[in-house]
Amino acid sequence: MGEAHLGPSGAFRVPGSGTFVLVAGFRDDRDDQQPPYGHPPYGQHPTYPQPTPGGYPPGYGSPDPYAAQPHAGQDDHTPAGNAPPPGPPLPWKQLLVGVIFRPSSTFWRMRDYPIWAPALVVTFLYGLLAVFGLDSARESVLDSTASTLAPYLLITGVVMVLGALLLGTVTHNLARQFGGNGIWAPTAGLAMLVMTLSDVPRLALALFLGGANPVVQLVGWATWLFAGLLFTMMVSRSHEIPWPRALAASAIQLLAVLMLVKLGTL
Repeated sequence: MGEAHLGPSGAFRVPGSGTFVLVAGFRDDRDDQQPPYGHPPYGQHPTYPQPTPGGYPPGYGSPDPYAAQPHAGQDDHTPAGNAPPPGPPLPWKQLLVGVIFRPSSTFWRMRDYPIWAPALVVTFLYGLLAVFGLDSARESVLDSTASTLAPYLLITGVVMVLGALLLGTVTHNLARQFGGNGIWAPTAGLAMLVMTLSDVPRLALALFLGGANPVVQLVGWATWLFAGLLFTMMVSRSHEIPWPRALAASAIQLLAVLMLVKLGTL
């Protein structure tokens, strides 16, 4: 075994081992302690070559396994894969189609753009039709007159918009608490679209078959699971966090959708 060399921070490196051995007494401001025999006083040792990006030069032990990994430890904060280069916002038609059929690329593309117009309009229309998907509410609505039906539907649409906006805000705040870096307006708008568009198949069947129909119930559970997938993907892309954190941030909104919308028919 060769002679030990004095390394950074007053530690000795044993050649060939790649290991620093800390010397007791060289911490806690013990300046008056004598250094080990055969070595210069602390602070006066000769200068040795500094580590290179690929590790220590030959003769100073094995290369540092972390030297060639400048970004090690950052993968836990970002989702799998790199974000694509930013582009212009999608038109509203491509946005609505992309949320369901091309969710990953759509969420990457729109994570920096507010989408209030399509989000508010789609959610309001969904609120108008959601009443007819509930058996008890549909019977009372159909038995009412036109003068009382219009205000009832308008109020339902506004309440649905406010509720979806509140839930989207909660999802955004939870994602920020879990280390996300997304923006409130795009996250809330995309959450509103995911909440409403994912339930369109169930609502369309419920309008004709009724909410208690077994087929409608089966489709309701399937669309709810699909909404969970979309919420997780959206939050992961918008806030650049791993999918477990994204799913946890979306949990409250998913449960609210299940209790307020799905369970009314299931």
